[in-house]
Amino acid sequence: MTTTDDTPVLPDPRVQPTMTVPEAGRLLGLQKAASYNAARRGDIPTISVGRRLLVPTAKLRALLGIDAAATTDAAA
Repeated sequence: MTTTDDTPVLPDPRVQPTMTVPEAGRLLGLQKAASYNAARRGDIPTISVGRRLLVPTAKLRALLGIDAAATTDAAA
């Protein structure tokens, strides 16, 4: 029996420095509209690049208490 794991994975900030608001929301278990509402409230850290609203991966990791250095050290 084969199963697929649809669990989203928080990317390494060195590989993917930003992600979209819906991508960040999926990591937090939110739907698209709820993700944008959370970003508007400041619950999800965002930066504006032109007309795009992006979430810095490093800031999201910090918000979740995930230390990027510890994660990469463990992988080495």
